[in-house]
Amino acid sequence: MRRTDVVFSLEDREGFKERLLLWAQQHTEIIWLDSNNYRHLYPTFDAVLAVDALTAIKTDYHHAFDDLKEYQTVTADWIFGYLSYDLKNDVERLTSSNADQLGFPDLYFFQPKKLIFIRGDRVEFCYMPMVDDEIATDFEDIAKVQSAPAAVSGQQKALIKSRISKGEYIDKVGQLLLHIHRGDIYEANFCQEFYAEGQELDPVQTFFRLNAISRPPFAAYLRLEDKYLLSASPERYLKRSGNRVVSQPIKGTARRAATPEEDRRLREELENTPKERSENIMIVDLVRNDLSVTAKKGSVVVEELCRVYTFEQVHQLISTVAAEVEDHIASVDILRSTFPMGSMTGAPKISAMKIIEELESSRRGLYSGAVGYFTPSGDFDFNVVIRSILYNETDRYVSFTVGGAITGGSDPEREYEECMLKARAMRRVLEE
Repeated sequence: MRRTDVVFSLEDREGFKERLLLWAQQHTEIIWLDSNNYRHLYPTFDAVLAVDALTAIKTDYHHAFDDLKEYQTVTADWIFGYLSYDLKNDVERLTSSNADQLGFPDLYFFQPKKLIFIRGDRVEFCYMPMVDDEIATDFEDIAKVQSAPAAVSGQQKALIKSRISKGEYIDKVGQLLLHIHRGDIYEANFCQEFYAEGQELDPVQTFFRLNAISRPPFAAYLRLEDKYLLSASPERYLKRSGNRVVSQPIKGTARRAATPEEDRRLREELENTPKERSENIMIVDLVRNDLSVTAKKGSVVVEELCRVYTFEQVHQLISTVAAEVEDHIASVDILRSTFPMGSMTGAPKISAMKIIEELESSRRGLYSGAVGYFTPSGDFDFNVVIRSILYNETDRYVSFTVGGAITGGSDPEREYEECMLKARAMRRVLEE
C-alpha cells in the first residue's frame, strides 16, 4: 500500500519532538524511537513516531518467528514492535518458569497508519491513503500542543522494592561462579528486578525525565494498549541495510565522575582493565558465531573492538561486528538465528540461558528483548531493552531490571555495585 509523504521544515526541532510525543498520547499503539543526536556508527533517522495500528500481530512464543515472518512478508510495509526475551523458547526450545507480573505478550508488531520521521531540521509525514488528508491538520495540531511541565504532576513517588536481597544476589553470583569454574559456562548475564506495586505512573512524563538524564542513542517509548516501555537504551542489537548486518554489543561499565580529570581516569581504566575487556571479547566471539549462521562465508568482521563510548550516566565498552548476507536471506531468519542478544545471555549461549533461568527470580519478558522496526524492503533496526522502565497500567505494576556479566574474575560485591550504578537513573525518576 503506497503512503503519502509530506515534508515540513522545523525551526525548533527539540520542541517539536516533545510536542509530537505528547500529541501521540491520543493513540493506544505508539512507538517512538529517538537517537538523541548521539553520534555513533550506522545512524538512520534522528527520530521516528509510529502510531495508530492498521494491522497487528500479537502472540506468545510458540512459532512466533514463523508468524512474524509471514506477517512481515505479507504486509510488505513499515511495521514496528518488539521481541521479548522469552522468544528464546521458540528459538532453542527452552522454558520460562519464573513469575511474570507485567504480562507483556511475547511478540507484538503493528503496521502504523501514521509515520512521522525527523531528519535534521525537516519532518516527514508518511501516512496511509485513508488518513493522508489529515497531514496538514495533524501538523497544525502538534504545533499547538503545550510543552510538558518540568516535573511529573500528581505522580506519587514509587516505593521501590528489590525482588532479591543483596545477600541473595551475592549467593546466586557465587553459584554462577561454581558453574564457571567447573566449565559449564564461561560467562553469564545475571539480572535482578526492582519493582513497585499499586503505582500510578504518568508514562510520557516519566519518559521525558528518564531520557533527559540519560540521552541514549536508542531511546524508545512504547505504548501498546495498557502496557508501556520507557527505555533509555544505549545498545543496538541488530541492524540490516541491504546485504549488510551490524551488531553492537555492550559489555564493560564504569561510572561517570564529577571532575573531567577523574572522569578521564575512569574512562582509561575501563578501556584497559583486562576483566572488562575479556567480558566484551567473549560476547564479540558469540555475536560473530551467531552472525555466521546466515552470513556469506568469510564476511564476518569486527569493525571496532572494546571502544569506550560515554553517556550521561556511565562509560561503556562497545564493539561493532558486521557481516554480509545473500539477497535471499529473510530478515526474520537473521533475527531468529541471533536472538536473544549475546550480551544479555552469556556463553555458551544455550547453557547460560538455562542456568540464569534457574537462578533469576523474575521472568525477563520484554527486558533484554528488542524494540525496533522493519522497512517495506525488509531492512530492520532493533535496540536492546536495557536501562528501561516497564509499566502495566491496569495492574499498576512498575518494574525495572538490571544485570551484569559474571565471569571467572568477577567479585560478587563489585558486581552488585555495578547493578546499583545501572539502576540509578530508573530509580531516580521513579523515587524523586
